[in-house]
Amino acid sequence: MTAPFVPPGDHPSDRIRALFLSSFSVMDLAEPLVSFDEDASAPTVRAFLEERAVGLVGVRREGLVAAFAFASDLDAGRLGDHAREFGPDDLVPATASLPDAIASLDANGRCFVSILGRPEGIVTFRELDKPAVRMWLFGMITMLETYLARSIRETWPEGSWAALLSPGRRSKAEQLLEERRRRGHPGSLIDCLQLADKGGLLTRRREFLARTRFSSKREADEAFQRIQALRNGLAHALPSLVSTDWKLVVQLARSVDILASIA
Repeated sequence: MTAPFVPPGDHPSDRIRALFLSSFSVMDLAEPLVSFDEDASAPTVRAFLEERAVGLVGVRREGLVAAFAFASDLDAGRLGDHAREFGPDDLVPATASLPDAIASLDANGRCFVSILGRPEGIVTFRELDKPAVRMWLFGMITMLETYLARSIRETWPEGSWAALLSPGRRSKAEQLLEERRRRGHPGSLIDCLQLADKGGLLTRRREFLARTRFSSKREADEAFQRIQALRNGLAHALPSLVSTDWKLVVQLARSVDILASIA
């Protein structure tokens, strides 16, 4: 599952891919895995976990974490009575990339992190609100928006794309451009379009849709609206990424190679 580190090559996309695979890792998210010996009282362990709002616990056998248990199961008996063995997809190494961690979290609802071959850390959904994930996602969306703007310039040279905008969307972009120039910031009209506007222009073309996984213009436009909402949420420190659009986060994580190659 772990993506190897790719030394930066001569092409910009090689350097971008290396950046996004090596700059952030699962260890930027992981928290220590709380663990108890398998002979510990299950209700006592449950009370400890509930006090700290922790949903999982490592189960130690002969001093080492060998299994795990859900806090909600610990109503009676020994902790070991409720132990669940680690599956082949439950663990990722400490060197795993963020896309690997997000894929494991999506598949299993949690991501255990192994250090020296032993489960020592854990990533849950609440760890996704850490700064590393927000920075990483914002960079991914920035790459996408850069690609959309470049594609529009290549498809409609000399600004002819502007005639395809609705009067309302064009007016908003022109107002923003005027305000930027008033403040002494250089730019062009295309820089003042919303991400969804840029996507909407390109989804008019069947050639563009054919290069994507979208089956229709409507589906593609809805996806660009979701990406724009996520980007706005990241920019304004939205409290929770998971409650916003978790599936979109997963899709972006799976697209790191695609976005790096087109940036």
